[in-house]
Amino acid sequence: MFIFIISFVFLVLIIFIIIYNSLIQKKNQVSNAFSTVDVILQKRSDLIPRLVTLAQIYMQFEQKTLIEISRLRSRATSKSLSDNSRVAVEDQISRMLSKIIVIVEIYPELKTNDHFIKLQYSLSEVEEQLSAARRFYNSAVTEYNNAVEMFPTNIIASWMKYQLKLPFQAHLQARNNVNIEINHKSF
Repeated sequence: MFIFIISFVFLVLIIFIIIYNSLIQKKNQVSNAFSTVDVILQKRSDLIPRLVTLAQIYMQFEQKTLIEISRLRSRATSKSLSDNSRVAVEDQISRMLSKIIVIVEIYPELKTNDHFIKLQYSLSEVEEQLSAARRFYNSAVTEYNNAVEMFPTNIIASWMKYQLKLPFQAHLQARNNVNIEINHKSF
């Protein structure tokens, strides 16, 4: 009987260790994926001021859009922002950048500017990398969230005070076509 109890305790301990290590691995995978997204977001953040400065030359009447994207960029780089808040701010930046790219279609001089074309290409490339990194992050978050919510790992996750993570999501506005309202009196 004593051997049975010791074996049972040993088995429970092994299961606990496996679950504990699995949760740590999933948490680290989410952190790694977020770091990857963060690196790409930094690349995008570095491109934004150059894109905005060049676009300002041509798009004087779009100051509101340009100011808003600059404000969001500053907010996104704030160290006090939580990961979940950062996800929301970066989603707003993505929507604003797509709006700027659509606005550019109205300015033939800007579309032919070599520097702007290179910046636009770089931004497009960064957005593609960001899209792939977000898919990787969302996959890691899904695995992590499943482990945090599913039995028996949810018991240990609760004990470790693990909370659900927010994935990057396309908001309703991002799923629809971008609607650009142009004040033609400004031309």
